[in-house]
Amino acid sequence: MSAPIEEPAWKQRAVERSTQAAKRRAEQRVDRFLDAAQAIMAEKGTTDFTVQEVVDRSRQSLRSFYQHFGGKHELLLALFEDAMSKSAEELRAAAAHQTNPLDRLRIVVQELFENSRPAPSGAQRPLFTDFALRLLVSHPAEMRVANAPLLALFTDLMTELEDASLLRSGFEARRAAALTMRTVMFNAQSSGQDGTHQLTADEIWDFCAKGFTHS
Repeated sequence: MSAPIEEPAWKQRAVERSTQAAKRRAEQRVDRFLDAAQAIMAEKGTTDFTVQEVVDRSRQSLRSFYQHFGGKHELLLALFEDAMSKSAEELRAAAAHQTNPLDRLRIVVQELFENSRPAPSGAQRPLFTDFALRLLVSHPAEMRVANAPLLALFTDLMTELEDASLLRSGFEARRAAALTMRTVMFNAQSSGQDGTHQLTADEIWDFCAKGFTHS
């Protein structure tokens, strides 16, 4: 049996160039939809908008939207995943300025708490408030995917504590990371909503640190 004939190199290059160009155009269209949705949420302070509003703001077509997203939920999920990924990168960079592993974790806990709570003016960060809480209940698997970069950061920091013999005995690093991250985000998003005292970043750090460090 004869070997299959390979396409000429020039044809492979032409196809690859065409594919790359199409990919860049698709990425640009997606970015325009994401930017439009972000702008609308910033104005409204909520995720209560329509697909048509996003399409109009992006100056693209409804057909193009549904070529890239299955619907509004997929758009919000893309925004949330992107926000969580960027947040993890920023927090990792902030922690890198500290030399002590406990200080690195403190910086991440406190900044994540501040970034996840409603703004002081009362304006909402809708991706971290209404959408995040709904996603946690209705689509836990998607929430785990979105939170993966942040959980990886917390796990790395908890592992550093473990290596430095600062993590409480019998407490596995990844489990401690997940518990701490969820505690910080949930309390940031719900603090003060029931009329109780508004928590501070210092209070949430003190509470968490006493849970995973030696007593």
